[in-house]
Amino acid sequence: MPRMLKAGLGLVLIVSSSWGFFAHRKINRLAVFTLPAEMAGFYKKNIRFLEEAAVNPDRRRYLVPGEAPRHFIDLDAYGDSAAAKLPRYRTAGPTSDTLQAHGILPWAIYQVYGQLKTAMATRNPQRILKVSADLGHYIADAHVPLHTTKNYDGQLTQQVGIHAFWESRLPELFSQQYDFYTGKARYIENVQAAAWDVIFSANQLLDSVLRIEKSLAGEWGDRKFSFETKGRQTVKVFAFEYANVYHRLLSGMVERQMKASVHMVGSIWYTAWIDAGQPDLKGLMDYTPTAEEIKHREEEWKRWKESQRVQVRPHEADER
Repeated sequence: MPRMLKAGLGLVLIVSSSWGFFAHRKINRLAVFTLPAEMAGFYKKNIRFLEEAAVNPDRRRYLVPGEAPRHFIDLDAYGDSAAAKLPRYRTAGPTSDTLQAHGILPWAIYQVYGQLKTAMATRNPQRILKVSADLGHYIADAHVPLHTTKNYDGQLTQQVGIHAFWESRLPELFSQQYDFYTGKARYIENVQAAAWDVIFSANQLLDSVLRIEKSLAGEWGDRKFSFETKGRQTVKVFAFEYANVYHRLLSGMVERQMKASVHMVGSIWYTAWIDAGQPDLKGLMDYTPTAEEIKHREEEWKRWKESQRVQVRPHEADER
């Protein structure tokens, strides 16, 4: 969820990232309902964990060196020939400094899909849930246009704050209006190729995301901001009226990308299950976390709250 940055005069500006915690949780939750009956019982029984753990990859960015690049890929760092230059089928993800610097999101998706397939094959309920939650996060990130560019927060076009605006504030304001019916999960023949297709498709939306907001900002000036009370703090946000106009001019883009995220998350979960040989998940219905697992989760939470942070891109979220 949001990190609060000082904006002067006792005010704070809310900055968020990667769909925001609200949207990540919603996407993982809704993906459960795309699954076939053979999977749905186990996933529904653990839906609360899948929902809450959807944000764990964001939390790890501040603790684990090398985690942050798994959330994005700067296609524009490779010029117009990114599709030709970038290796598509690295199972473990690239290791060169250049690739790490510009993000490894599509390779991360495929790597974590492989981890889920292994967890399914060994019928390890704790791993299935943890890796499913992580995989849902990375897949959702791939649907965000601003996760595919060096100009991830509009900092190169004088549009700082657009990242949180597009992927956090708009869903929080308007997602109740969305139709999230996606139909059932489908089997994906080539997960790695599908991840790249989603990323290139999201990148095609980037021009509209930036251009429409730039034009609108020129008309609205400072009126595009307002102030809201969050607990004991007054925060500067994009005004509801401005958000409403921008959202309308995007012509359903945010809804389509969230909806596509839901379906792809469910589909890759389903694909991992099929590729693992369709193990019996109904036999795992009695699973409950052990005292040791619960303690480990609590320790992770405490470490995230208290530890020194790894330096990450300035738009990325914080929720202490």
